Amino acid sequence: MKALAARRHHRSAPVVLLLLALLVTGGLYAAFMPTPAGAAEASASDIETGSELFQANCATCHGMNAEGTQDAPSLIGVGAASVDFQVGTGRMPMQANGPQALAKPPQFNDEQVAALAAYVASLGYGPAIPTAEQVDPADGDVANGMALFRTNCSMCHNAVGAGGALSEGKFAPALYDSTPTVIYEAMQTGPQAMPVFNDANLTPEEKRDVIAYIVAQRDGSPGGIELGALGPVSEGIWAWIVGIGLLIACSVWIGAKSS
Repeated sequence: MKALAARRHHRSAPVVLLLLALLVTGGLYAAFMPTPAGAAEASASDIETGSELFQANCATCHGMNAEGTQDAPSLIGVGAASVDFQVGTGRMPMQANGPQALAKPPQFNDEQVAALAAYVASLGYGPAIPTAEQVDPADGDVANGMALFRTNCSMCHNAVGAGGALSEGKFAPALYDSTPTVIYEAMQTGPQAMPVFNDANLTPEEKRDVIAYIVAQRDGSPGGIELGALGPVSEGIWAWIVGIGLLIACSVWIGAKSS
């Protein structure tokens, strides 16, 4: 018993216990960690093709191993969804440095985008590209989506997704032409100045509800002229130019008649 007690109080005992704890934690993490996004579906050929595309088109800014440079962030752990969003909407590769990357016609076809996404996903766990069921607006609750959108998104994207200006030359884009997949990926990855809405912030079902609300706004306004859907800005301009303009015109006409 004395020998056992002595070993317990040995000066190296805390270090040994710490190493054992780290080994156990690492083993549990490796056992229960989710499969890297897209890695299960992607073949070795897809990843190899994506690696070649990455080296030829992305490594200059993001580093040969996607570790990042002073000009661009690391892509390790961003997941397939981030690549599909950025490259699939043409935001990457960027044409020029600016406050934010602008959407433009993509430089890669769907197969190349999928290969790039598979390669980046193989580097570390990250959000996966959503399935068709996850982004189907027909399965969403428009009313709940409206409440969620106006609580979390309308301060930047406008109450109906018409977009709006931000600080330092940035802006929240209009969502009228964004596909449900792109909207879901944006919520998952938080591009540009947008915050990340992971599954702890908005569940997959709530994200689908938000998509259902955004898509529902594309059917037109039931209340008459939309005026760009910019709310009090366009409505105020209409009131000043048309409303007050008509009042001034009437005043001039009445004055001319009386004289």
